[in-house]
Amino acid sequence: MAAGAIAALLLKELGITLTAYTRSVGPVQITRFEPEEILRNALFMPDAEAAALAEKWLESCLQAQDSAGGTIECVVRGMPAGAGNPVFGKLDAELAKAVMSVGAVKAVEIGDGLSAAAARGSENNDAFLSGFEKKTNHAGGILGGISDGSDIILRAAVKPTPSIAQPQQTVDSDGNAVTLEIHGRHDPVIVPRAVVVVEAMTAITLADALLTGMSARLENVKTIWGKV
Repeated sequence: MAAGAIAALLLKELGITLTAYTRSVGPVQITRFEPEEILRNALFMPDAEAAALAEKWLESCLQAQDSAGGTIECVVRGMPAGAGNPVFGKLDAELAKAVMSVGAVKAVEIGDGLSAAAARGSENNDAFLSGFEKKTNHAGGILGGISDGSDIILRAAVKPTPSIAQPQQTVDSDGNAVTLEIHGRHDPVIVPRAVVVVEAMTAITLADALLTGMSARLENVKTIWGKV
C-alpha cells in the first residue's frame, strides 16, 4: 500500500489518475457512476441505490451464515500511449499478473473482457478518429500489449469470503474426513477492503511500465547509461 501511494503520486505528476471502486456485490451491480458517492458508503460503490441493495443482500448472507463475492473496477485516466511491450511484458499481462496476486482475486478483465468473446470483430474493433482518438474503447486502453492513450479499464473478480459459519466438509492432517465450523467475527464480503489494494497494484504496475519505457529509445539509454 505504501508503494502504491508513492506510485500514484508519481503518476499524478504526469497527469495520470486512478479511480477504483466496487462495481458489484453478489448479484447487485451499479447502474450509475457518481464518483463523490464512493466514499459515502461502506462498500465504496459509486451508486447509492446499489449500495443500499448490496447491504440488504449482505445482511441476508449473514443471517444464512454465508458470504458474498463481487467485482472491483479501476479506471485510469491520462495514461499516455506507448507504455508496455508487444510480446514480453505486455501491459495488460503485467496488470493481470499484479492484480491476480491480490488475495481472493480469481479473474481479471481488461476492457470488455469476457463479453468480447461473444462479440463479432465488427462490434469489438475500436475505430480510430482524427488525432488518434478512438470512437469506442472495447480494448480498455490497451492494444497489442501497449497503452493506446484511452482510459485503461480493469476489473477484478473477488471470491466470497471462505470463512463462513456453516458446517463445511474438509480433512484433518491425517486425511480423515471431518466437519469444520468456523466461529467468531468474519466479514461477509472482502471486496470493499480490496478496492484500495487493486488501485495500488495498478498504480505500481503503470509506474513501472513508464519507468521501463524510458530506455525504449537509444538516445535515452545513452543519456542514462552513456557516461557511467
